[in-house]
Amino acid sequence: MSDSLNTPDAPAGSTPAEPARRARVKGEPRFPDGPKPDPAGSHFERRIRSFQPRRSRVTTAQADALERLWPKWGLDIDGQRIVDLAELFGNDNPVVLEIGFGMGEATAQMAAADPATNILAVDVHTPGQGNLLALADHHGLSTVRVANGDAIILLREMLAPDSLDGLRVYFPDPWPKKRHHKRRLIQPEFLTLAAARLKPGAILHCATDWEPYAEQMLEVLSAHPDFENSQSDGGFAPRPDFRPLTRFEGQGLDKGHVVNDLLFRRVPHDDQR
Repeated sequence: MSDSLNTPDAPAGSTPAEPARRARVKGEPRFPDGPKPDPAGSHFERRIRSFQPRRSRVTTAQADALERLWPKWGLDIDGQRIVDLAELFGNDNPVVLEIGFGMGEATAQMAAADPATNILAVDVHTPGQGNLLALADHHGLSTVRVANGDAIILLREMLAPDSLDGLRVYFPDPWPKKRHHKRRLIQPEFLTLAAARLKPGAILHCATDWEPYAEQMLEVLSAHPDFENSQSDGGFAPRPDFRPLTRFEGQGLDKGHVVNDLLFRRVPHDDQR
């Protein structure tokens, strides 16, 4: 395995002279066997979402990964079944859910550093989905699965109680305008849902470079009865070694941004206390 986990080049065997892809007929999906544009469709109520899909160009390497690997390592969040995580990963390793992975470089680094932990990584950004699949394939990271769609539907409809060994929410959209604060992911309702899927003792790890959001996260998490701060002083945590320093984060630090980590533990259920 290479020490570098940068985006891999185009697949071996491809050349600049490779024929152009066939033009799609209007209405034809770009990746027929890949991630669906709206996997849950109209099955669930429309609500205020904490994310907005981003459209950008899919590279040849990303498209190739989506076409080859989505049927094997991809999961559309349709809300129609409970996912058997042992079957999805092909093992009984602990499973950590990561919500919002961007282009997937940090996810791939964490998977490489901890091959005994499965990572179910959720995002709606098609280039990022393809990039993470390409990274996982290139570096032999068979413990990564990529989920497409709304993480709330995944948690509420498709994961069993006490099925997760950890939850990571790194650099979620801060929705800085006051009128948009209701769109922020870390809210009491989300924490209650997450707590129902986390095993007692599991860690919820959040990180943000938007200080007002960090303060809100700390306030909401500290007040929630299902979580306790891992820090004895009740404050923010130093960045743990297992969370890679991303390029985005490094650029923010160069600009003087303050990055705050929060590590909160799922407390035992009432009948276990």
